[in-house]
Formats: sequence, structure tokens, C-alpha cells
Amino acid sequence: MLLVENINVYYGAIHALKGVSVEVKEGEIVTLIGANGAGKSTTLRTISGMLKPKTGKILFEGQDIAGMAAQNIVKLGLSQVPEGRRIFANMSVLENLELGAYIRNDSKEIKEDLEKIFKRFPRLAERKTQMAGTLSGGEQQMLAMGRAMMSRPRILLLDEPSMGLAPLLVKEIFSIIQDINATGTTILLVEQNAHMALSIAHKAYVLETGRISLSGTAKELAASEEVRKAYLGA
Repeated sequence: MLLVENINVYYGAIHALKGVSVEVKEGEIVTLIGANGAGKSTTLRTISGMLKPKTGKILFEGQDIAGMAAQNIVKLGLSQVPEGRRIFANMSVLENLELGAYIRNDSKEIKEDLEKIFKRFPRLAERKTQMAGTLSGGEQQMLAMGRAMMSRPRILLLDEPSMGLAPLLVKEIFSIIQDINATGTTILLVEQNAHMALSIAHKAYVLETGRISLSGTAKELAASEEVRKAYLGA
């Protein structure tokens, strides 16, 4: 479904991604793990059109989207939940969700999708007229995920969904990610909590200083001595 082939990305003179290749098959949860500054978020931002690779290909369902405008990538069926949520704080919960459907004009189905989001995230339903900036961190993460789902993505990119959340909420967010995947959305997940990420993923890649250093099934990586020492505190 998504094939990232040998991409090189620069921030000015800094070579941020060095020949990164990642493959995501339809229906999978694939995770990228690694230390801060390893290039995980840069990889997602490049896939979603926020950054342009200097070389390499990004094929989404066979179409090269490298360098394509971000809004056109969303129209193809690829949405990103950014690191730090990036919700619109001075708008209501409902307005944030409606903005997620900005590329659509099927008002009846948009309404149906809103109801599905409120069913999946009951707390958002309770707070739909509340300003988004007054929500807790966990509720803001749910809102950011709900907003991305309103574009009806076939693949969802999640950037650090557990960041800054209490352990109980982390479990809840990961359970929601599995639920979204079970209902047919493919997921590419960037996550610092390697233990949680590997527990729900099918496949995993380890990024180190802009390069893929290891890849395999999530089970293989969770059992790897190298990964356990570096990322699982074992």
C-alpha cells in the first residue's frame, strides 16, 4: 500500500534521512521506533507532503507522491495525526472535527462519520461545544485522531500519540489505535514508547541517526537483545 524507497531528506546542510526505505501492506500496523532525533517524525512529514525528499520515491498504491502537495495527498486517502496534536485551540471540538472533512462535500456522510467519531470517543461527544484548548491532553489526542479520521483515510500516520499522557490513557489510546486498524484503516505509527508500539504492531523498523538499522516483525524486534537493551529497558 505504501512503499518508501531510499529517500534522502535534508534540513539545509543537515542530512536528516539517509536512504530510508519502509514498506506498509494494507491492513497492517507498522511502527517506527528510535531515539529522539533519529528521523522518525521527519519520515512521516516527508510521506505526508510536509517535506520534500531530495532523492527517492514514495509510492502510495503505486502512485509516486514524493513532493506532492500535502492537501492532494490527503485527497488520495493518507492522513497524519501530527506530533503534539496541533488541534485548533480556539475552536470547538465539533468545529475541529468538521475541519477534518474539509476535502469532502458529501454532507450526509460527513454527518454519519461525525456520529461514528462520537461513538468511538464518547468524551468528545460530551464536550462537542467546548473549546478544544480546554480539553485534557488525552482528550486532545482523541480529537486529533478523530479529526484525521474525518477525511476517511485508508492509511493513517500517527506521530507520537502517547506523548505526555498518563499510563492509563496511553493504554486507552493504543486500544483505540487497534480498534481503528480492526475496522479497516492501515496504520504507520511513530512512537517513543517502544514497548507499547511493538505490542500492537505487525512489523517494525528501528531508525538510528537517519538510517534504518533493524527491521522485522514486531515480535522479532521485541525479542532482539539489541532492541531490548536500547529501547525496552531490559
